[in-house]
Amino acid sequence: MNIQSSTVYQFDVSIVIVSFNTRDVLRECLRAAYRETGSLRVQVIVVDNDSTDGSPAMVEQEFPDVLLIRSEVNLGFGPANNRGFQSAGGRYIVLLNSDAFLTDGSLERSVAHMDRTPGAGLGGGRLMGRDGSWQPSARMFPTVFSDLIVLSGLAARFPRSRFFGRTDRTWANPMEASEVDWVPGAYSIVRAEVLAEVGTFDSRFFLYFEEVDFCRRIKEYGYSIWYWPDIAIVHIGGESSRQLRSLQFSRTGAQLTLWRMRSMLLYYRKHHGLSAWLAMMAEAVWYWMRLQRRRWSRNPLRRDSVQADRFMIKIMKDAWRDTKGGRYSPQQPW
Repeated sequence: MNIQSSTVYQFDVSIVIVSFNTRDVLRECLRAAYRETGSLRVQVIVVDNDSTDGSPAMVEQEFPDVLLIRSEVNLGFGPANNRGFQSAGGRYIVLLNSDAFLTDGSLERSVAHMDRTPGAGLGGGRLMGRDGSWQPSARMFPTVFSDLIVLSGLAARFPRSRFFGRTDRTWANPMEASEVDWVPGAYSIVRAEVLAEVGTFDSRFFLYFEEVDFCRRIKEYGYSIWYWPDIAIVHIGGESSRQLRSLQFSRTGAQLTLWRMRSMLLYYRKHHGLSAWLAMMAEAVWYWMRLQRRRWSRNPLRRDSVQADRFMIKIMKDAWRDTKGGRYSPQQPW
């Protein structure tokens, strides 16, 4: 751990926002960000991932102070943030989803927490929906066993159990600050010196698991990851992602499922070696067992779900093939 405190920065905070066809929520996100600058010197950077909905034009017309970076292709989440990091001049870098909105005092509190916790390499806040509903905000690194607990439904059934609720720390008081393994990329604040020392996002992850990998690397360098609940962030992505369950057989749902599985295999292979094979087998076998149970059910709704299980097994096999067992990231954009 080597923090260079003598560096002179042009800004206190650089906010990096990646956008892909999110014009209306991006407008709301930017308005909230500028409301929360307070006494801080803030730079706002928008990296547009080849949007076709007029997002870049909206930013240029309505937010002339924003540094707009246009990509001619969809870079994905991690690589697009890396583009933004190259232009960031703040001593802290804030990653903010275009569908996430800062609330009163959240930005200034983020800086204050980082200033008071010199060993913190990265911090996150309390994510919530527009209705105030809780979203997973302070998480532990995934393992094959913990993935099975989530797949089985036991994590949702026993959220107050330290054993079953380990992945999302659902047993913990969400209003207590804590050192954790990782925080979601919807909102986080990281030291510029940490980026310089640890490096940026691994560009092999197009979407999913990039922030898990990033936080793991930060911790390996001796820094801590913190969750601070008084940093409140409204995140509508959590609400919209729940709708994806009904899109499982749609083109969008299949694509996102494949991307998640690809990234999962890349992550396990990188950090756990042969556990990538165990992760693939565990998920495929779980869906196969559920398929066998459902196909003989007297409940017609359960029998209808057999197709969904077959679909998940196929996608898992496709992800294994596409990534060569987690060793290779397919040509991007995915």
